[in-house]
Amino acid sequence: MLERTAVEVAVDRAEGVRASLSSHIQGLVGSQILQIAADVRRLQAGGREICNLTVGDFDPREFAIPRGLHDGIVRALRDGHTNYPPSNGVPELRRAVAEYCARLWGVRYPAESVLIASGARPAIYASYAAAVDPGDVVIYPVPSWNNDHYVYLSRAKGIALATSSDHHFMPTADDLRPQIGAARLVCINTPLNPTGTVMPAASMQAIAELIVEENRRRERTGARPVFLMADLVYGELLFRGATNAHPVALVPECAPWVIALDGISKCLASTGLRVGWVVAHPAVAERMNALIGHVGAWAPKPEQMAVAEFLADTAALDGFLSAMRSRVLERLEALEDGVVELREAGYPVDCVEPQGAMYLSLHLDWFGRKLDGAPLATNEDIRCAVLDGAGIAMVPFQAFGLAEDTGWFRLSVGAVTVEDIVTMFPRLRALMDRLQA
Repeated sequence: MLERTAVEVAVDRAEGVRASLSSHIQGLVGSQILQIAADVRRLQAGGREICNLTVGDFDPREFAIPRGLHDGIVRALRDGHTNYPPSNGVPELRRAVAEYCARLWGVRYPAESVLIASGARPAIYASYAAAVDPGDVVIYPVPSWNNDHYVYLSRAKGIALATSSDHHFMPTADDLRPQIGAARLVCINTPLNPTGTVMPAASMQAIAELIVEENRRRERTGARPVFLMADLVYGELLFRGATNAHPVALVPECAPWVIALDGISKCLASTGLRVGWVVAHPAVAERMNALIGHVGAWAPKPEQMAVAEFLADTAALDGFLSAMRSRVLERLEALEDGVVELREAGYPVDCVEPQGAMYLSLHLDWFGRKLDGAPLATNEDIRCAVLDGAGIAMVPFQAFGLAEDTGWFRLSVGAVTVEDIVTMFPRLRALMDRLQA
């Protein structure tokens, strides 16, 4: 091979280069969770023991992917499935997803309704692109994951509906009704990231009925309809008798306007395998496929072939999911038990009962107090105090679109052991013993 003398590339003038980029990309806000991760790495590099409850990911040492899925990927590679897949997904997986939705949700779509993507994120972006033009209105609850950023990327107008722990941080049809006339897209997620709560079936039904009611009104006036994006990617991680519902199963008339999203990243602990899907009216899925194809956001073909095989193996799938739920719940209950013990001892902490996903909502009522003489006035003050003083990393609800400082934080259990959780609580107690009125 011909060796060339490498030219050193200048990397100075960063501010000038950054200023020359498009105004749209300059205005895009980075992930606050990634910024917090940098703080965690800094402390760990200094030798600190950190219980890292920030990442919505799974440590493979604690949560390995299903063995059957692993072996299926290896087989697919050996069989030569290393070329481009069809842009809408291999037929085997699209059929398997359609059957899976029929079993899980009680809704039977044709394979033409299924679009495979490289995880749920491209599917969310494509959902926005399919429903929303610049300046259109998107309604979403806060806290919720990244809707504020997708609104920005879509150049849409966001209406953020503040929710409360009284309703498990879930929006209701009554919350949506005053704004629904202006909306082109309504976004829901259940179980909800970041709160670990589940939307009751009655609320889901009422929202689906509201979509139908509004679109019948628009049909009479010739206005474009409003769509409902239902993010169900945590749908198999349910605990303590909680149940999740598909809007189309509850209100079949809403089917033309529902875009449902799912994938293997959370329920199969397969975040890095990047297999997600959209299930929607075939006309919607076809247009979304055009976008996915142009940006190349399809899932790798070996993973697609293996997921198709694994979804069809109901015994292996059910066995893995049962064990997965048990291991996630074990950690969530360790968190909940520790919080309840502190609360009953009189400390200013509380939490919401975990119902689904991999998250616990923690409330620290520390506002107006001081730590070593320093006032605690914001969620960021509290987050830094807990990280620096107790070695516990958590994410404030501001990272999920909430503007107000409310004392609520997301705790994620995918990358920690039960022992990590149990041993962090004495440090948190000792820190709260230093709080001053």
